[in-house]
Amino acid sequence: MIKLGLIGQAIQQSRSPALHTMLGNIHGLELTYEMHIPDDGSPEAFRATLQRIRDEGYRGTNVTYPYKQVAIESAQILHPEVAHVGASNTLLLGQDIEAFNTDYTGFMKGYRARVGDQDAGSVLLVGAGGVGRAVAFALGELGATDVKVFDLNTAGAESLVNALQTAGIVATQVGKEELAEAALQADGLVNCTPVGHYKTPGNPLDRALFVDQKWAFDAVYTPIDTEFMVAAHESGLAVVSGFDLFIHQGIDAFEHFTGEKVDEQGIKREFIRRFDLKSNLLG
Repeated sequence: MIKLGLIGQAIQQSRSPALHTMLGNIHGLELTYEMHIPDDGSPEAFRATLQRIRDEGYRGTNVTYPYKQVAIESAQILHPEVAHVGASNTLLLGQDIEAFNTDYTGFMKGYRARVGDQDAGSVLLVGAGGVGRAVAFALGELGATDVKVFDLNTAGAESLVNALQTAGIVATQVGKEELAEAALQADGLVNCTPVGHYKTPGNPLDRALFVDQKWAFDAVYTPIDTEFMVAAHESGLAVVSGFDLFIHQGIDAFEHFTGEKVDEQGIKREFIRRFDLKSNLLG
């Protein structure tokens, strides 16, 4: 029996258990995937939960908000993308704990699948949280010439910009008054905020700002066709969905956990079919 899990807060609606269970079934593995919510958001509560599942014989766990940065403190082996991003969403629980960041690798795969070999160019990134951080560093690998970062939490945006600059990625922070101009000048528009989710509907950018950019990415995938995605599609931009990120990061994590090689496109189609997901934008 392979025991896997997810550690985080507010994870009751996560589709990760469904994805990993489906992958296990397809690959003929006896596998469980359980969700674990620590007592609070503190590092101590995370470490206690991690130790408990290690004691219970878990092979690996995914990690989500608010523990992605503290997760690396519990790992003995940091894979290169973790060192870049400064956060981990996937821990392999061997004799030593190995930390991966499949948000980083998953975004890169989703981008290549939808946009192809085109460089990311000049990018406006809205949202400097955990996913935004992984996406921002991945953009550096995808040929971004510069990354402009906006977040209502200005300290968070400043921290991300400083980290990107340290890594050799051209990055600047933009304020509210500069947001529209930054969007109009961008090649790529990225939403890494919760805006657009069923519970927080809307669009982080004014509809009029979607003009002649080349591509867009929305980290939100419930629904898949967010207002941001629809605006980008209607304006002729290539669109990368949060569902692409969800599938690719999950597959990457599953491969780390099990050593299996997954048919990515086949799994994507099967997950959409099995769970009757609706999208007018994604093929």
